[in-house]
Amino acid sequence: MKALLLSEYKHLALTDMPEPEIGPEEVLIRVKACGICGSDVHGYDGSTGRRIPPIVMGHEAAGTIAEVGRNVKDLVEGDRVTFDSTVFCGHCFFCRRGQANLCDHREVLGVSCDDYRRGGAFAEYVAVPRRICYRLPPELPFSHAAMIEAIGVAVHAVSLTPIQINDTAVVMGAGMIGLLTLQAAKLAGCGRVISVDVDDTRLEAARKLGATHTVNAKALDTPEHVKALTEGRGADVAIECVGATATIQNSIASVRKGGTVTLVGNITPNIELPLQSVVARQIRVQGSCASSGEYPACIDLLSRGAIRVEPMISATAPLDKGPEWFERLYRGEPNLMKVVLEP
Repeated sequence: MKALLLSEYKHLALTDMPEPEIGPEEVLIRVKACGICGSDVHGYDGSTGRRIPPIVMGHEAAGTIAEVGRNVKDLVEGDRVTFDSTVFCGHCFFCRRGQANLCDHREVLGVSCDDYRRGGAFAEYVAVPRRICYRLPPELPFSHAAMIEAIGVAVHAVSLTPIQINDTAVVMGAGMIGLLTLQAAKLAGCGRVISVDVDDTRLEAARKLGATHTVNAKALDTPEHVKALTEGRGADVAIECVGATATIQNSIASVRKGGTVTLVGNITPNIELPLQSVVARQIRVQGSCASSGEYPACIDLLSRGAIRVEPMISATAPLDKGPEWFERLYRGEPNLMKVVLEP
């Protein structure tokens, strides 16, 4: 099969590789679409330490069943499916508690690190356990279905955030996860959603997708502006989708006393936390990792148009054009958000 191989950092090439073999509980998927995630772009140069070459990356994908393992009885060749990026064991303490995203044996498709190597979906075929697969409705385009993994991240973060009807939420960052999160926050009952970024183009996208207010953090003091919109109290919740010290500190400063900050962004291993502000104002700080059981809800929301992804898809391209699109994303080309490769 053809696959996009990261043979060394910053070097991707379309390569002939063996077709994956499947076990009795696995399925072989003919990949129809796979999105380039920001984590793949960061892994491209080795900065994350989780894409050690050689590796086929890619974990945001959808396709059709090409083959099933002997113990798989409920899927057949040709079925349209998507799949979780998290490969969980199903039997550890956390899996039994319904927290598969915290599985003791968790692996992620398209990731290679010191602990494991798991081939991803920038390829014509990928093998995955049946337990992480979900059927797709016939009318849902594969390029949209490839976004379900990212929708799951957003929906999971919102599900962990104590939102009440008509609450005010700040969503820090208007990249793909931020834009999905603001839509999920509105669905959860937020009356006002304030989108914060430093890019006016992204803030315009946020307005089109339902943000009631936008703040350019370069031009305005974000916490003060949020307070001005909330009678001086601050927002009820903030969901941080960047993962840097400045944006996390702004998130904490933007919520009211007793508010909650949910952390989704994860680009730096350590940040500086304003401890006294968190303690004295009784702020709840909640981490959010991947998704955990939200895939069926995400498929339904996407299929009904309750969550929209088409404005975020900047381009679709064949797999052999992957190296140039990775390079364009890596360079930070303006107005590029989600690129979906189609093997």
